[in-house]
Amino acid sequence: MAQLWGGRFTKETDKLVYNFNASISFDKKLVKQDITGSKAHVAMLSKQDILTKEEGEVIQKTLDEILEEVLSGKLEITDEYEDIHSFVEANLIERTGDTGKKLHTGRSRNDQVALDMKLFTRDEIDETDELLKGLLNTIFQIMKDNLDTIMPGFTHLQKAQPVTLAHHMGAYFEMFKRDRDRLKDTKRRLNLCPLGSGALAGTTYPLDRDYTASLLGFDGPTLNSMDSVSDRDYLIEYLSDLSLIMMHLSRFCEEIITWNTNEYRFVDIDDSYSTGSSIMPQKKNPDIAELVRGKTGRVYGALMSLLTVMKGIPLAYNKDMQEDKELSFDAFDTAKGCLALFDGMLKTMKFNKENMRASAAKGFTNATDAADYLVNNGVPFRDAHSIIGRLVLYCIEKEKSIDELSLEELQNISDVFKEDIFEAVNLKTCVDKRLTIGAPGKQAMEKVLNIYSEYLKK
Repeated sequence: MAQLWGGRFTKETDKLVYNFNASISFDKKLVKQDITGSKAHVAMLSKQDILTKEEGEVIQKTLDEILEEVLSGKLEITDEYEDIHSFVEANLIERTGDTGKKLHTGRSRNDQVALDMKLFTRDEIDETDELLKGLLNTIFQIMKDNLDTIMPGFTHLQKAQPVTLAHHMGAYFEMFKRDRDRLKDTKRRLNLCPLGSGALAGTTYPLDRDYTASLLGFDGPTLNSMDSVSDRDYLIEYLSDLSLIMMHLSRFCEEIITWNTNEYRFVDIDDSYSTGSSIMPQKKNPDIAELVRGKTGRVYGALMSLLTVMKGIPLAYNKDMQEDKELSFDAFDTAKGCLALFDGMLKTMKFNKENMRASAAKGFTNATDAADYLVNNGVPFRDAHSIIGRLVLYCIEKEKSIDELSLEELQNISDVFKEDIFEAVNLKTCVDKRLTIGAPGKQAMEKVLNIYSEYLKK
């Protein structure tokens, strides 16, 4: 059992205790970050003459070799090591002897793992952001292609007013745009370097923490060593960001699942993102959308787990904090996988535009516009509301939409109706006369698309 400690102990750790305490099975994902951080630490130690230039060069070269061998599969990370730190250091010492034993000068595993997790999380944020940007580009293209695709807008899952598919997709563009803003904000807050904080009280060695921070791409060093080793706020924030991303994906999936039903037939999901039934040959199931919806709870679980772990921890580092990794790593992979698969599903999805338009018409989504017509012709709003209510009831009985009625039928309900009512309740008219920014009218949507186009160029 390779351990970085032992001088204080006279007995071997019980095997069961060792296995319970060890983190190598999951923190091996941090090998790249651990070696990157170690190289920066060595560069700083050499700069400060804590290590000689030659010692620093030997350690740096050997660390590069270890990483290369791990990535190529030549060197395996096994469970004989307690954690990724002991794996790297043990292999370094085996190859360089006493020189390798100087690597850990002025450093604790506490600030080392804090650094590793920050570096790893920062990389994950960048990868997630790229996936979100890809999804936004897909949504943007659908919006451009569907400025005139009329569909019903809903409240309470009831058809409410006519909108366009472009406008509906724009709501999700806004959600995922906010998600990117949150990621940027989280990255800004986490981007301070904890290395040099030691176990909790810094070190007596003359470290240059600003130099280490700059080598690793941080904005500067953290300003309190106790907080540095016990802070996981950035990880909780990122898991919260991922939870919101997954919530938005889940809402989108729920709509796609609904639109995919025989009752709606708004979309056709590509065969490559669907599955069949083992017993019912007619079935084409939206499994990817359902799995994304289901996996949302998995990401929520990681967030709640870490919040629960951290809520009772006194300063500074405690072993409980080792629990920050397994579920977080799983949440990172889950969210990225869901984003990639959802984007692929959306790119290949076909929209049944005629069905969308017919649904808007049959759902009386232009009823509000019919009421507005009466108001604009001198009818008090409350009376207009009642008249249109009776009109809708008549349409239901006759199985017609409002614009399918004759002028005579309309005038039997109110003699205020004239020939121009048909233009007033035309679905395209209903949509396009809504011109305020943020509304579904074509002119308003074109302005929004120009804003989105500039946003995506950044």
